[in-house]
Amino acid sequence: MTRQPIEPPTHAATGGAPQSVPAGRVGRPHGLDGSFYVTRPRPGLLGMGAAITLAGRTAAIVRRAGTEQRPIVRLEGIEDRGSAEALRGMELTVEGGEVPALGEQEWWAHELEGCAVVDGEELLGTVSRLLELPSCEALEVEPTQGGEVVLVPLVKDAIRSVAPARRRIEVNLDFLGLAGDDGRAPARGGARVAPREDGGAPREDGGKGAGA
Repeated sequence: MTRQPIEPPTHAATGGAPQSVPAGRVGRPHGLDGSFYVTRPRPGLLGMGAAITLAGRTAAIVRRAGTEQRPIVRLEGIEDRGSAEALRGMELTVEGGEVPALGEQEWWAHELEGCAVVDGEELLGTVSRLLELPSCEALEVEPTQGGEVVLVPLVKDAIRSVAPARRRIEVNLDFLGLAGDDGRAPARGGARVAPREDGGAPREDGGKGAGA
């Protein structure tokens, strides 16, 4: 779980805790005692003693080292390098009941992944994942019609509103340096979107605009 505080607040957290929350994946082994790096980590879920589910079994974290961006952990029952190597690439999860409750303006990372990122009627792309940067968290956005990913920092100047239930995140393309001279996003092959009257997710209107 990644917490996403955004000021000023515009939407409350949605729903309760899911059945399980991704905490990262097993990376390469570290040392000989069964420790390993965690890739795509959610550091808040990887504290000492945390109950982690891996390959159908749950075990406590008995070692926590490294950094927030590159944590090193060892799970109870994994005691040598070969055992850690055999688990490489597997997903680590935490059961929902073990995860701290969210406050207002906090969302589960999976709620934001897959959301459309828009500025008004201009579609930038879709959130592929959340990244933990040294100074803040950021949305990694896949442009609608390909090209390099765009990083959108989770700061109030960049984010206007977050509506996971509508699968929509409003951003400020001008602040992000992605707006053209006419105020629209630079022509990079995106498509226009329009909000649905029924409050659902944005729909593409089929027109080729000056989208992100």
